Amino acid sequence: MARQQQDVDEVFEVRNAFYIGNFQLCINEALNLKPSNSDFALERDAYMYRAYIAQKNYRIVLHEINNSSNPKLLPLKTLAEYFSNPSKGETIVSSIDEKVAKGSELSNDLFLITAATIYCHENNLEAALRVLHGTESLEILAYGLQVLLAFNRPDLARRHLKMMQDKDDDATLTQLAQAWLLLVQGGAKLQDAYYIYQELCDKFPMSACLGSGLAGAQAGRGSWPEAEAAALDALARDPTSADLLIAAAATAQQTGKTPEVTNRYISQVLDSTDKHPFIADYLNKEEEFKRLTSQYRPAIIN
Repeated sequence: MARQQQDVDEVFEVRNAFYIGNFQLCINEALNLKPSNSDFALERDAYMYRAYIAQKNYRIVLHEINNSSNPKLLPLKTLAEYFSNPSKGETIVSSIDEKVAKGSELSNDLFLITAATIYCHENNLEAALRVLHGTESLEILAYGLQVLLAFNRPDLARRHLKMMQDKDDDATLTQLAQAWLLLVQGGAKLQDAYYIYQELCDKFPMSACLGSGLAGAQAGRGSWPEAEAAALDALARDPTSADLLIAAAATAQQTGKTPEVTNRYISQVLDSTDKHPFIADYLNKEEEFKRLTSQYRPAIIN
């Protein structure tokens, strides 16, 4: 009986809600959970604060994590500071670099996640991959897989997925990681990605993570009306998600909506964040278009 009690995963609902991107559900589950020991309490708090950061509710994290908190949570305060105060970005990155070099916090998964997240937002994927290397927790492996896909190395990402499957093939995070890899591989793999996302959508509440993945799989298969429906369904639940707004703009264009509809979605993306890769690419193309058109102005005839 004692063994059964010990094997209960008290934080499963909190963790799972975070992984599928349902951050408010994650917070609600965490607030209702009364953990039986300090390890479960730490894990609950970690996912709860990460969910607040994902919602851009940085003040809560900055206020509640202090010197009396579990030291393992302190990296999340650093992450909240990084996102809430861009002027401190360079100082925070330097501090992360120093800690990585010393190796003093490399046993703390929350530090690894914080460091990798900041490096990714600084477009330093090499540093992110280095800091994630050598740790084999399911989430660290999944994060490494994402970075490898950003490097366009699905061959190496497959190795990470194999390790995840060996650890827990049925885990939601493993299923998501497999879907990410299938989406990148494209072609016939898109059908398998669609099945995974559809199964997850049937099991769990819709979220930006699930909706954008399902829309991507449908779009890759050429099912644009279905892709639009998936994007809009998720967007109704998370109207500020940059990924969903981009998906909505793309599907609106492919389903014959007026240019005004597409432009509205793009304007919302531009207002939602200044860190999304789409924004940098979009603004660069906009400037390039202006530069090119300026070269072809009709000559003035006297």
